[in-house]
Amino acid sequence: MLYAAVARGTFRRYSTYRAATVAGTFTNTVFGIILASSFLALWQARPNLGGYDQSQAVTYIWVSQSLLVTVAVWGGGFQDDLQARFRSGDIAVDLYRPVDFQCWWLASDLGRAAFQALVRGTVPMLVGALVFRIRLPEHPLTWVLFLCSVLLAVVVSFGLRFLVSITGFWLHDSEGVRSVMLVVSMFFSGMLLPIGLFPGWLGDLGRVLPWSALVQVPTDVFLERRGAGAALGTLGFQLGWAAVLLAAGRGAQWLATRKVVVQGG
Repeated sequence: MLYAAVARGTFRRYSTYRAATVAGTFTNTVFGIILASSFLALWQARPNLGGYDQSQAVTYIWVSQSLLVTVAVWGGGFQDDLQARFRSGDIAVDLYRPVDFQCWWLASDLGRAAFQALVRGTVPMLVGALVFRIRLPEHPLTWVLFLCSVLLAVVVSFGLRFLVSITGFWLHDSEGVRSVMLVVSMFFSGMLLPIGLFPGWLGDLGRVLPWSALVQVPTDVFLERRGAGAALGTLGFQLGWAAVLLAAGRGAQWLATRKVVVQGG
């Protein structure tokens, strides 16, 4: 199948960047140790802060570090390739290819995410398990739900980044929008702090925004903070946002393509 081949090709391409992968994995691990140590000190002063015990808080750090690049919280991935094609004008060629534009880039991003999850996702987690006392899922089903949640997190992330990239049709350079998205994503994804620690209405808002599906939701599934039925509900939350964002991206692509055709006469 074409899109499976695209995903495999992207997986192989990322696997060739060995030095960058090793450096990135080392950086994730070092930051994980620093943040986990900070969380330990904070939770010793404030036990059960946000409803997390000490081992859950430390585990939250390591799971979030494993997801950081996998779900592209900072952006990037296919965005860099797409932005380069806007600048070169090759984007016009892409639109004439007999493949679905959005599905092509989604397949590419899934291949990227699979490689990052395999390397930059597992290694920091293993180091964290060796250095700190972390909490692993007690039920085998949780692992299945967690992997499904990570997959949906990647799709939601793609939907957000695709919308940002599509602005390049009008702005010619989406770097400004990407910078804004980076700040929002880091804050509302739960990457810096669990959303449960946000005060009042800010926490309520953070829980319903799509960015919470990137880190907060998969991590809570891993920590088994809810029962299996509730965990399925959180997967439904991710699936709903994935559908909305993909549909919005397709609509924006249609508008952009229509605009390009009109401009071309």
